[in-house]
Amino acid sequence: MSVPSLLMVNAFIGTAGYKKLYQELGYTVMTEWSERKAISLVRKTPPAVIVADFYHQTDFRDRLSNLESLLATAQSAPGTRILVFFEPAHQAALDKVSARLRIDAALPLPVQEDPLRSLLLSWLISPTPQA
Repeated sequence: MSVPSLLMVNAFIGTAGYKKLYQELGYTVMTEWSERKAISLVRKTPPAVIVADFYHQTDFRDRLSNLESLLATAQSAPGTRILVFFEPAHQAALDKVSARLRIDAALPLPVQEDPLRSLLLSWLISPTPQA
């Protein structure tokens, strides 16, 4: 059985602090700071899990968040689970984005380690998202 890969994207808010946890759970961890490079990676070799920081900025003219291009790309990888970390103040923007694009789970910042561990373990046990 192959080792599942986990891609951390925009690892400057919440995702970076959990790399050790991801590795302890058995994931091979890749880190990508550029959304463009992450999109390329997802197209070439879709990871088992994408963990990304979600943020909303009012100065985005044509989109609501930093992740829409990546999320759109990930839609074509149905075997990839998508987890986002978000500021509770951005819940409304997250709801609008998740109404259009698949997000398998969202955890508010500061992320609690126990729910994160439980979620990622459940995905290891049942790796394919339910349609």
